[in-house]
Amino acid sequence: MKSYICDVCGYVYDPAVGDEDNGISPGTSFEDIPEDWVCPLCGVGKDQFSVVE
Repeated sequence: MKSYICDVCGYVYDPAVGDEDNGISPGTSFEDIPEDWVCPLCGVGKDQFSVVE
């Protein structure tokens, strides 16, 4: 699974870690995160994330 980085603040969503503080379990791919999820650091939506190359 690929990691994604927030284009605004640089937060990296790592699917191996998830975002348990916001209900996203480890092992959840970015594509499977609900559309209403926002960056836990700056609050922007999923559309403001890019694949980490």
